[in-house]
Amino acid sequence: MEELKVSKIAEGTVIDHIRAGLAPLVLRILGIEHGYPGSAIMAMNVKSSRHGKKDIVKVEGQFLDEETINKIAIIAPQATINIIRDYKVVEKHRVELPERLVGLVKCPNRNCITNSPEGVETIFIPEEGGKLRCHYCEESVDLRRVELYY
Repeated sequence: MEELKVSKIAEGTVIDHIRAGLAPLVLRILGIEHGYPGSAIMAMNVKSSRHGKKDIVKVEGQFLDEETINKIAIIAPQATINIIRDYKVVEKHRVELPERLVGLVKCPNRNCITNSPEGVETIFIPEEGGKLRCHYCEESVDLRRVELYY
């Protein structure tokens, strides 16, 4: 029997069920891709009965705000967030895309008002089929190809 040996964290957040290969992007969203003073663990291509393979990120001493969770939901809509206190999971929930994503996603349409010098904040609306639609120019972008503001 194979066993995954990854140390537990005392206090912090575990992000599980990330699509395989996207853990480095999650670390970037968390702002720790170039180092972190606490313990940060990334496991990639871990066997998963639900998804075949998945990634996992554990970050000690960091708890996520709503904006960060929304960014994770954009790139990993099937992810779960586990809050750890005293080495135990005290809260667990699936991420959800909000009805409107404000200021999180760059519009790919270079002619969109959000890409002009006026600095209009982007607004995207989730659509069926894993897409986001720009509120201003109606440009549609696949969730797997979005560019986030970090």
